This record gives sequence, C-alpha cells and structure tokens, in this order.
Amino acid sequence: MATTPTPEPGAWPRWRLLATLAGVVLTALTLLIGLGIAVWTTLVTAPAPHPRTEEAAALPGEVRGDAYRDQLAAQPMLQVPAAAASTPDVSTALAPTLAVDVTDAVGPAGVPTGFPHTPGGAVAQLAAIEVTVVEAMNIPVAHQVHAAWSLPGGISAGEWTMTRNVQVFLNALGDQGNAKDDSVLVMANPAAGQVKGTDGPDWVLACVLLDVRAAVATTARIGYGHCERMSWHEGRWQIGPGTPPAKAPSTWPGSDLAVQAGWRTWQTG
Repeated sequence: MATTPTPEPGAWPRWRLLATLAGVVLTALTLLIGLGIAVWTTLVTAPAPHPRTEEAAALPGEVRGDAYRDQLAAQPMLQVPAAAASTPDVSTALAPTLAVDVTDAVGPAGVPTGFPHTPGGAVAQLAAIEVTVVEAMNIPVAHQVHAAWSLPGGISAGEWTMTRNVQVFLNALGDQGNAKDDSVLVMANPAAGQVKGTDGPDWVLACVLLDVRAAVATTARIGYGHCERMSWHEGRWQIGPGTPPAKAPSTWPGSDLAVQAGWRTWQTG
C-alpha cells in the first residue's frame, strides 16, 4: 500500500486504520456472506486528573478567561507509543470511576441532552455528541450535529475532527459514498472519561473514551483520543469556540497507560 498522508491533529490514525481495514476493500464480497466485528476504542488521555472532582455539584465562580482556556487546551497530553493504540494490556490497577447521569431527553440533531450543569454533565454531553456521529458514519449527519452543537468561533464542520474521522472510515471502506450503507453496523459506548480542566461553572475541557464496534469484513481494534472545549449555553453543554485542544494520546482502555493518564471508568447511575 502506498504511504498515506500524515493525519490531522486529533483525527483517527489514518495509517493504522487503513492498514487494519485493508481487507475490507480487497474482500468486499465477504459482506454478502457474513460480517466480522471490527472494534475501535476512542480514547482521550490527559495529564494528572483535575484537582476538583467531575462529580462536583457546583464550581467556584472565578472565570480566568480566553487566555487561560487557550493555554489549557494547548497543554500537551501524555505521550505514548503508537503500538499502545492496538496492544491489549489489562492493568492490575483499578481506575477511579466517573459517575454519569442517564437521560432520555433528545435534543437538536437527535443528540441525547438534559445532562446536568456540572463537569461530569459536560463529559456526558460530549459523549452523546460523539456517539451520534460515530454510529451514523454519515458526513451530512456530522455537519448537522456540528451545526446544532457547536458555538460560533470554532472550526467549521468540514474541519471538525469527528467529521474527519467519518471521512477516514468511509475512505477505508472504499465504496460507501458520504455515508455508510446498511451492510456496515457501527456501535459506540462510552467506556471512560475525564475532565482536563475547568474555568468557572460554564466551561469545561472534557474528554471521552468510546468503545466503538463496527461490523465489517475484518477485525481490528485501536485506541483513539479526543477532547473538546465544552461551554454551557442556553441550558445545555455545547462545543465551545477556540482552537481545538492539543492532540490526545491513544492507548488501550483499561491499560496501565490509561490509568496513568487519569482515565476514570464510566459508571452510569
């Protein structure tokens, strides 16, 4: 296979995704016979956990402003080898948990909503946004979600990391157009989350680890990191403006590196 372009910061590692899914293009006819299970794990890792717990019901009112937020977003995250994304490594350590509320409310673009005005609520809302985009694997849906859940001043829908991820996935399949067809099933579930930092009660740098499974013609599993600035606006958490956060490292969920990075196991209640 020819060399592939360097992936955009924060996007799915194109070289590894294409390598693990190369069999899909070469053996597409197997989709008519039966589907294998392909697994991706979407992982965001950060430095040491924020001193305030994500479960806090309220935050101090101090707001430091855009300069602090930009500095926090740009702060480098844990550096890990590329192999950490695809190498199973069950840790003997127990990661702390992240308590996340469950909601049955549905907001704009079909994204679940109604999460509380807390750091944990911001993480849960980001997870709901990501799950909607990943399970659809549809460029128009990614644009719709971005338009409904991103505040002015950020990057465009076409530049959004989640849209680029959909593009990479569809390009790997080779013949799906701008949306996956019914022969490909994608499922995503939050596995872990963390808060990289906060600035007052209305702004959170939230990170989510998704366990993503896709029924295609081959089996693969990698880790992938993603964070967003989340702002409380008009009664709900939305993706805030500003330069996207620094690229997050990708590691195997539940591994020693994941624990070291401060991941909290997702626990609904």
